[in-house]
Amino acid sequence: MLEIVSFTLGPAVTNAYLVADPETKEAVVIDPSWDGHIILAEAQKREWRIGHLWYTHAHFDHIGGAAAIADALNPLPHVALHPDDHVLWREGGGGKKFGLDIDPGPEPTIDFVHGMMMKLGSNKFEVRFTPGHTKGHCVLYVAKENTCFCGDLIFNESVGRTDLPGGDFATLEHSIRTQIYTMPDETILLSGHGPQTTVGHEKMYNPFVSSL
Repeated sequence: MLEIVSFTLGPAVTNAYLVADPETKEAVVIDPSWDGHIILAEAQKREWRIGHLWYTHAHFDHIGGAAAIADALNPLPHVALHPDDHVLWREGGGGKKFGLDIDPGPEPTIDFVHGMMMKLGSNKFEVRFTPGHTKGHCVLYVAKENTCFCGDLIFNESVGRTDLPGGDFATLEHSIRTQIYTMPDETILLSGHGPQTTVGHEKMYNPFVSSL
């Protein structure tokens, strides 16, 4: 069973997730939003080894803590991101639009592809390509744990904004219907902002994308 520690950090109040396999003590940070030293300290306290950084997308508030984490690790962590968000990553996640000039951290070394399986110990994370919030947005689904790390695709009774470059509501709606609402209703959604929710709750109560 995975162990998950969540953090809410940075100017955009963004959720970051430190996820570990308790048997091997291998760990990954999903969306290292901000204040990487806080995430790193928690991993060190638990004696977890961070070997990977996985980004649901490359907005500045989801990668802002990556450099601080990577600078403290040897060897550098493997960094995974969908290639359609590489340009956004190189531009610092669009932070300059908000007056923020961030270090995006180490170059991505793994290209997310729809359907690929990422492994952490014996645990498998299914990558699902879910554009709409950004061109290269992805979610990470752990079927065995009934859990999905869904970034800024969908929130508790809300959805990700689509007014930034690369955003498109029709595309986002399609991603939610085909890649989120097809999961079991009991699946827990751990998003980039706000509290956790479930697929069943969103199908019933999300005012932006109904289950039809």
